[in-house]
Amino acid sequence: MLITTLVAIVLLLGISAFFSGSETALTAVSRGRMHQMEKEGSRAAANVNRLVENRERLIGSVLLGNTFINILASSLMTSALESQLGPRAVAITTGLMTVVILVFAEVLPKTLAIARTDRFALTVAWPLRQIVGILAPVVGSVQWLVWRVLFLVGVRANAEESSDQAHEDIRGSIELHHQEGSVEREHRDMLGGILDLRELQVGDVMRHRTAIESYDADMDKRELVDKVIESQHSRLPLWRGEPENIIGILFSKDLARALVEHRGHLEQIDIVALAATPWYVPDTTTLEEQLAVFRRQRTRFALVVDEYGALQGLVTLEDILEEVFGDISDAHVHETRREIRRRPDGSYLVDGKVPVRDLNRELDWSLPEDDATTIAGLVIAQSGTIPDAGQRFAFFGYTFEIMRRQRNQITALRIVPPAAAMSAKTSPSQTA
Repeated sequence: MLITTLVAIVLLLGISAFFSGSETALTAVSRGRMHQMEKEGSRAAANVNRLVENRERLIGSVLLGNTFINILASSLMTSALESQLGPRAVAITTGLMTVVILVFAEVLPKTLAIARTDRFALTVAWPLRQIVGILAPVVGSVQWLVWRVLFLVGVRANAEESSDQAHEDIRGSIELHHQEGSVEREHRDMLGGILDLRELQVGDVMRHRTAIESYDADMDKRELVDKVIESQHSRLPLWRGEPENIIGILFSKDLARALVEHRGHLEQIDIVALAATPWYVPDTTTLEEQLAVFRRQRTRFALVVDEYGALQGLVTLEDILEEVFGDISDAHVHETRREIRRRPDGSYLVDGKVPVRDLNRELDWSLPEDDATTIAGLVIAQSGTIPDAGQRFAFFGYTFEIMRRQRNQITALRIVPPAAAMSAKTSPSQTA
């Protein structure tokens, strides 16, 4: 009789281990990976997905089964030892079963489930799905009672996950895997850049009007052609009267084609007539929306205006793609920019117009990107003034030294990151 009881207890502990490991595996399993496996035809992954669709019912069924099995095993052990140990049976059984259940029915299966999450989840999904179906009426009643009690204390069921929450969940997973070393920095930046397209606006990435390369439509034709040939851009705005009055966008290939057709006779070419009609977009347009418009319109160039219709800058398809892939300019353009230069002491000389976002991605820094678009704008926003050359500030653990200023613009800064500042033993004091 004692042997039969012990065999029954061992079987019950095995079932308890099954429930414990299943709970851990199905809670920790990657829903994205299971979804992909189901698309590839895995029936086991489909069972996993059906189970985790309703985690509340899954957990309720596992806890119900596990609790019942553990109590039954303890009761059988107490009954088997009571005739031999008398009153001491309860105390001995409690201590013994606590150790046995903890080791063999809880820690061991849960550790295995953590170490082999996907394999464990795929293995137990089908039998557990049958058990959940059988226990559904009981679990449903328990859930109803639990939510009535929680309702009395002001707890409500959570609403469905929003798209913002889903994006943040993906972003957090990417960052976590990067910190763990399984996702490279470049891949993290690209994936994060895709997620940022719906949050960043055209005004955040545009080339400001002061940096636009544009030409007077009424200038000498020969001079204009020379300017187009020397330019590094294939699309050039033409203005009349004032630089903000853009009357057309000249494509260098259209000008080249016209020169070939007229055998180089400029007097026969109406350059303004070759220019395309300018296309304007609001500076509040998100990059995701602008990318969709670029694809729909089959173009890659737009002028940016504010709410009053005033020209603010221009945005290109390359500007948006660089938010995902980083700098994709050709070797000649990249060579002439040199906006970020490292110095031997670990500090950096940075052009004032460099976007904070680009600086963070290039050097893997964590400067705030919401306060200002450019690094010069960030210093002005934090200092509350337009500093003079030679002034130094310390913000967010970084030291900023103004190297050059032209009128009201900061054109160059020296930035000392925290690591370089510590190695140089410089104090983070601020001077005005």
